[in-house]
Amino acid sequence: MNKFLQDAGIEVPIIGGPMYPCSNPELVAAVSEAGGIGIIQPISLTYVHGYDFQEGIRYIKSLSSKPIGMNVLIEKSSKKYEDKMKEWLDIALDEGIRFFITSLGKPDWVVQKVHAVGGKVYHDVTELKWAKIAVKAKVDGLICVNANAGGHAGDIEAPCLYEDLKELGLPLVCAGGVGDKKAYVEMLSLGYLGVQMGTRFIATVECEVPSDYKEAIIKACKDDIVFSLNLTGVKVSVINTPYIQRLGLKPNFIVSWMLENSILKGLVRIIYMLRSIKNLKGLVKGKKSQQGFFQAGKSVEGIRKVETVKKVIHSFIH
Repeated sequence: MNKFLQDAGIEVPIIGGPMYPCSNPELVAAVSEAGGIGIIQPISLTYVHGYDFQEGIRYIKSLSSKPIGMNVLIEKSSKKYEDKMKEWLDIALDEGIRFFITSLGKPDWVVQKVHAVGGKVYHDVTELKWAKIAVKAKVDGLICVNANAGGHAGDIEAPCLYEDLKELGLPLVCAGGVGDKKAYVEMLSLGYLGVQMGTRFIATVECEVPSDYKEAIIKACKDDIVFSLNLTGVKVSVINTPYIQRLGLKPNFIVSWMLENSILKGLVRIIYMLRSIKNLKGLVKGKKSQQGFFQAGKSVEGIRKVETVKKVIHSFIH
């Protein structure tokens, strides 16, 4: 029995990765309905798509009776943010969600709450040192974010990352570089028990981003993907549009110095984050894209048309 499938309670080893701002309720539900598991990105659900968190969960559940999950971002950027995330976790548990993906911090408190009700927690990792911290926190599995991922990618290629982490004894899910059936089969043949996809699901009928975002993904090849430090203060994988070229891939000297300062870097990243959140919020419900800011991974290489989520998933497994 595939341990990941067992933990998530699903039929197909595919996760619809949580994305800001692209994880609209209809997309999350469609992934689950097609046999994978859609993951709620709480800030996207509430801030971008305008749902009360509990009402949003109930709406998604009205679209699919199959399991859904939630992304818990555990970075301690502020007490208010941390309290809100804890509140959302409690609501998700009350609503019957039992599969969680944690990101950006130490997941011990999430694991304790989720395990108390029989749920499972998988943690995002980019390398062995972070994975060991997650293992100590008693997570159930690892989302292995490799160098081909969109958004905040890792530095290690998928085969090497698998080799680094396989001895930990936990289910491993590949995140990054999977946009077609060939890549999907390759990752499973390496030993990964599943894949997490984001970019592929942006170019679907159910994803509520403007058509030019989807067209940019379809037209792009892997060489069009670049890593920018000038968007959020940490490395972000994006399509190399004229806007990105004008902005530059690295901060100026002063900002770079501030990011290296242990006292100032937090403030700079908050400023970057707020700017990024504001820009990306416009990428929903038919609004114009924001100057060509398109987060995407190298899986664009295998994506050549917009399809329904169901058709995408079925094409991978048949």
